[in-house]
Amino acid sequence: MALPVPIDASADEVRRTLAPLRNGISVALTSLGNAFAAGAIVRVAHSFLVREIVLVGTAPHYEKASMGMEKYENVVRVADVDALFVHAAGRPVYAIEKDHATRSLYDPRPFPDDTILLFGSERFGVPEEAIARAAAVVGVPMYGVNHSFPVAITAGMVLSEWARRRYAPGTVVVPRPPRDP
Repeated sequence: MALPVPIDASADEVRRTLAPLRNGISVALTSLGNAFAAGAIVRVAHSFLVREIVLVGTAPHYEKASMGMEKYENVVRVADVDALFVHAAGRPVYAIEKDHATRSLYDPRPFPDDTILLFGSERFGVPEEAIARAAAVVGVPMYGVNHSFPVAITAGMVLSEWARRRYAPGTVVVPRPPRDP
């Protein structure tokens, strides 16, 4: 169930309402080569109230694919992979990349709360320079002859697994907005 938002609330008002509910995890996108997928990931990331969405490089994202959610998100653009790691300021970056994976998405080791999840192109993956600097390279198991999942689907699977670990059975998974005094 989504949070109720007054129909006449401005984007700034909605962002202020969501700010105390945000999680520490972030999503970064590099070399996607698919503006529609980037927009879809913005929508998916919004559903998990990530801290921010970092767009690496100058590639566009198709705002319509986010169904308007980009206006409620903290979208940050950085020039390149080096700038991403400067922006990370010591936060762990986990590259989501099956061909170079050092652990499975279902490995029981936790994601630190302030992790940046880095997604790359469905065709070429995460750039080598980012893989070399990542704190972990996480692969999503897959079967069949297809080389990759659609990147927006992968983002949904990874964020869902993060949420599954975060919320213990019996807890409320939909946060409630703070009440006015």
